[in-house]
Amino acid sequence: MKQLTSILEGIGSAVLMTKRAFFMLPAAPRIIRRVVEQTFIGGYTSLPIVSALSFFIGGVLALQAGASMQDIGTKELIGTLVGESLVRELGPLIVAILVAGRVGSAITAELASMKVYNEVDALVTMNIPPERFLVLPRLLAVLLYMPVLTIIGIVVGWMGGAVVCKYVSFIHLAPEQYFQSLRQYLTARKMFDGLLKAEIFGFCVVLIACTIGLRTSGGPREIGNSVTRSVVTSLITILVLDFFITKALI
Repeated sequence: MKQLTSILEGIGSAVLMTKRAFFMLPAAPRIIRRVVEQTFIGGYTSLPIVSALSFFIGGVLALQAGASMQDIGTKELIGTLVGESLVRELGPLIVAILVAGRVGSAITAELASMKVYNEVDALVTMNIPPERFLVLPRLLAVLLYMPVLTIIGIVVGWMGGAVVCKYVSFIHLAPEQYFQSLRQYLTARKMFDGLLKAEIFGFCVVLIACTIGLRTSGGPREIGNSVTRSVVTSLITILVLDFFITKALI
């Protein structure tokens, strides 16, 4: 019962924080500067690890698909399997999990430190709403860089699959056949569904990170507890949302 109450309080706090953040829009030049800064911190610096992980995920998918499809004579459809898996499911999911572990944890640690050491109270004293100054730029930034990271991750994953298909001896599928199969079944609607998932996942991760960070109280030890709680909550939320969004989009 206590855990359920805590979850409901967290959801309520997140909803109220979102409302206060978006109804307190500051002057355009200041918000643009902070959004650009957060986009660089959260998006650009995450690009190398997203690319590396996506490349190998695409390669593993092609390897597993090739081993199975070779036996039944359908290896020409490896491109379709890799392409659709990355676009509709694995691409948004991988990027969201990386953002939760890398960006969400950093946001929670930063805001929790500010809360513990009374920097948030100082903002309130100066009549600066924390939601406007600390939360809103991060929420706007994640809406910008999540689709970009997802598209790059998907394309790099395709490349990883193509490399494996070309150079692994028991598959030996030409890149032209791989990409022809991929294009044959890939539609704009499927790509849109994947990007929509990424936007929802990213927004929820940053919102959870900000909410837990600003609700931190106590000493420095609570900062670590908040970071752990933020990452775990984000991962569970991503997987639960993935199920319901997938069901709604099918």
